[in-house]
Formats: sequence, C-alpha cells, structure tokens
Amino acid sequence: MSEVSPPLPVENVQSYPRPPVVEAVPQRICVFLADTLIVDSTRAYRVLETHHPPTYYIPPDDVTCELLPAAGRSFCEWKGFARYFDVRVGGLTSKRAAWCYDDPSHTFSVIRHHLAFYADKMDRCLVGEMTVDAQAGDFYGGWITANLKGMPKGAPGTEHW
Repeated sequence: MSEVSPPLPVENVQSYPRPPVVEAVPQRICVFLADTLIVDSTRAYRVLETHHPPTYYIPPDDVTCELLPAAGRSFCEWKGFARYFDVRVGGLTSKRAAWCYDDPSHTFSVIRHHLAFYADKMDRCLVGEMTVDAQAGDFYGGWITANLKGMPKGAPGTEHW
C-alpha cells in the first residue's frame, strides 16, 4: 500500500444526482477482514445517489477472500436485483457482508459482477488514505469518508427521503 492516491474532494451528499450515476474511482480501495487484506483495487467504481454516501464496487479479480452465496436478494429501481455473500477469511465468516449485481441495467453495466462490501462488517475499509465509516441503518452500504458533507440517509427517520 505504498502508492499515494489522489486526495478526496469535498462533496455534499445532497448534491449527488437522482437518478444515480456510476463513475470510476481514482483512489486505491482496500478492505481488511481478519487482519487480512481482501481487497486491493485501483479499478473500482462508485455509485453516487442523492442523500447517500458513495457505494464502491470492486472487480472480482481484485477480491481475494472466499465468497459464499447468502440467502435473499434485493431490488434497486436503478440497478436491478442484487445477490448477497457471506465473506470468509481463514476461520472467520462475516455474514451477508457483500453483494453484487449480475445483470444491472444498461446505465450500470460497468459494475456487473463487481462486489460491494458493508463497511461495518469488515475490520477496516480505506478510500485512498481515508478510513471509512459505515452508512447508518441495516440496508444501505455506502461508505462515509471525512470529505463528505451533508446528511446521508439510513438513520431512523431518513428512510423515505
């Protein structure tokens, strides 16, 4: 992890678009579980949507943990159906800790099969040099970094924004 990533610009989650957009991430993305680096990517994408911190999607070739299919799926009006995974490293399994879209809508086709991780189910996630905090709530998987301003949805009372 010696490469230096470009700094994250100040952004306001209220300024993100609706419908959402997907864009390439110039920063290095790292994820740790069980004291193991399981994601190391300079080829990630992020999805930006009003009132949400960015959700990061990593190419499967940049993920080195075991992914076990988990029960259930969800539907996003923009991206389509998501399936979920338990994430296993050594003897540790983090339940329903990652997801992907196998057949996203055309607008989001670049994230097909890319994996997103719930930050609160990992030991540590980094965007460039910044440590990630998890988006509040038990559904959304956005990553909050210190450069973000505004109020992201997810906490009680924000579900229907």
